[in-house]
Parts: sequence; C-alpha cells; structure tokens
Amino acid sequence: MLKPYELKLEDMGDLAEIIPQADPEVKLSYRAIPAFDQPSRRQIIPVCEPTLGGNEMKYVQRAVETNWISSAGSFIRDFEARFAEAVGAKYGVACANGTVALHLALATLGLEPDDEVIIPTFTMIATANAVTYCGAKPVLIDNEIDYWQMDIDQVEALITPRTKAIVPVHIYGHPVDMDPLMALGRKHGIWVIEDAAEAHGAEYKGKPCGSLGDAAGFSFYGNKIITTGEGGMITTDNRDIARLAWNLRDHAFSQERHFWHKFVGFNYRMTNLQAAVGLAQVEQMPDFVSARRRNAAHYSRLLAGIPGITTPPEAPWAKNVYWMYGILVDAETYGMNRNQLRKVLADNGIETRTFFIPMHCQPVYWEQFKGQRFPVAERLCRDGFYLPSASSLTSDEIEYVAAVIRDACPSLS
Repeated sequence: MLKPYELKLEDMGDLAEIIPQADPEVKLSYRAIPAFDQPSRRQIIPVCEPTLGGNEMKYVQRAVETNWISSAGSFIRDFEARFAEAVGAKYGVACANGTVALHLALATLGLEPDDEVIIPTFTMIATANAVTYCGAKPVLIDNEIDYWQMDIDQVEALITPRTKAIVPVHIYGHPVDMDPLMALGRKHGIWVIEDAAEAHGAEYKGKPCGSLGDAAGFSFYGNKIITTGEGGMITTDNRDIARLAWNLRDHAFSQERHFWHKFVGFNYRMTNLQAAVGLAQVEQMPDFVSARRRNAAHYSRLLAGIPGITTPPEAPWAKNVYWMYGILVDAETYGMNRNQLRKVLADNGIETRTFFIPMHCQPVYWEQFKGQRFPVAERLCRDGFYLPSASSLTSDEIEYVAAVIRDACPSLS
C-alpha cells in the first residue's frame, strides 16, 4: 500500500513560518458576509471561474449529434490547429491535462534515470512531478524578486553533464526572460521546454509564450484563461517532437500494424467533447486576455499607495496576462500579515488563494532538497496570495475588493 511522505512543521525549522495556514481558517461564511446594495454584486466573489459565453454548447451538441465524443473527431484537429496558431507555433498536440502535456513533452526527449532538469522551486508541483515521472531529477533554482520569475542569472552554474533540459515556468501569466535562457540552451545543447500552463496569450518581446522554447505545455483546467474543464496542449515548431508526442499520447500504436508498439506509450488523449469546448474558448481568447489585463490595471490603480501592498509586476519586454492577480503583503508595513488579511477578505465574501509552496518545502521532495534555501521563493510563499481574477470579474467587484483591503489596513486608520 502506498504510504504518504510525512513532514511535520516542527521539523522544518524556520521554513515552517512560510507555510500557509489551512484554508478552513479563512473559510467563507455566508452568515458573516454583509448584504450588498448593488444587485450586480454577488454575495461571494470567487477567486476564479470559467467564462462560457461563446460557441461551447453549439460545438458540444454537434459532437454529440454526430456521435464523435471520444478521442477522435474533427474538433480535436481544429482545436490543435487553432490553438497552435494563436500562440505562434506550427504544431499543437492536445492531451488530457496540463501535467500530461509537460510530461509528454519531456518524454519525447528520451530522458533517462539521473538526467537532470532545471526548474524553479516556486511553481505548482506538477512541474517537478512531470520531471520525476520521466525518472529524471529536478534541479531547483530560485526566482528573482523584480518579476517573480526564475532567476536566469543562476542557471548556468547549475548546468552539469547530466543536464538535459530547462523548464522555465511563466508564473501567474508573466513571461520568463527567454532570450538569455535560449542562448544557454543552445550553448550547452540543452532542451528548453516552457511550462506555459498559466500563460495563454502572454508575450515576450512581442512573441507569444508557447512559441519561445523547443516545446511548451499548456493547461486548460477550469481556472485557466481558456478551459476545457480538464485538458492540455503541447505546442512546438519541432516536427519530430510533435509526431512523437502524437504517437506516445495514444499508447504508441505503430503505423506498421495494429497492436504493435515500439515505445511505452500513454493514454493521454483528449476527447472530442473537450476539444469542442476548447475550440469555442480559443475563439474568445483575445477577449479573455484583454479582460484580464484591464482588470489588473484597475486593481493596480486602486491598490496603489496602500502601505505594504505590492501589486504584480510587468517587465518592459513582457505582456503579462495576469492568470491570477496576486499581491504581496509586508506585514510590518501594512499592519497585519497575509493570513490575517485573507481572513478579513473571507469575512467580506471574497475568496482568495495563497501562492505556491516551493518544491524544497514539499513533503514529497523534502529529503531530496533538504538544506537548500531559496529566499525569494520563500518570501513569495510567505507573503503572496491571489485576489479574485476571473475574466468575468466586474469593475464593481474589483472596487469592492480593493476597498476592503484599503479599509482593513491598520496603517491607514
């Protein structure tokens, strides 16, 4: 029987201080939430939700009526082509989810046990797990404080003869500084695979994320900028990667004869029903991205000047799509810490989420990285959380959230 990796906070030393308290401590209570005067404002503002206002129902109905509901059908091909085009890539390989997309992309590289893959410690655990699924070893790097992305200046010192790939993660929809990273990849003969799970529509120097590295993995989970409920996509300009990924996602069936397999493949297929939703979503992606950026600008204007609140940055070379609008709370300057502010927001009907817990603090990876420290990632984990960020968020709701944050600030009272 599989046993969990146990890790007690008291065994983590001062790292225990950055681990967020359990969500029940900031659970929203309908009884505690004030009634709103504005009929347009919901009693609870969710941290994120999908926007399904296009051709989703029409396309799904067509898939059902034609009996193409499984892993074959025209919507899969159309979705792959339209999404690849939207992110500036030649090929799209639809698959079951974003973690699968990253694993599948890495699997095409032929990683072997003890090969190394450099990833940021500050990411969702799927990034590290996708490397581990391949039998390779994640090698962790810290983030930089200016834009919250992996620190490119630290990468070359971590490269060894076992390094086979680098996985930059476009955290929260802001692109990594890719030019120097790609130069390092070319210099050392290392693959660069973008984790673009959160970066639909983001751009680096005018070029879309998903077309910057050798390949990229996207997620279409329900909280992403476009969604298929569950789903993922590899995008690439590399024909060999695309062909192998298409083959591996479907049990690696051979073209020579049926039930003849030359690779250990996977059942990582997307259904035609999901692709029908995805095609309708990608048709609306420019509008969703514009809404995310418009909402972020509104938030940033309203939160400017509140002591101790840092709003999400945007590099001059980047188009941040603000998958999640996250802020940092300096407890000493603001007058309360991140967890205390989340409780105030919950009491006022505002749902939030804490930032990622870094990989070197995860029970499942604790022994592997024990003793390693990454101060920027640790600060982001300790002080950061998301505000409601959906594309459908209204101006009234943004103004309400910002007012609660401003009114709660002890430094302004």
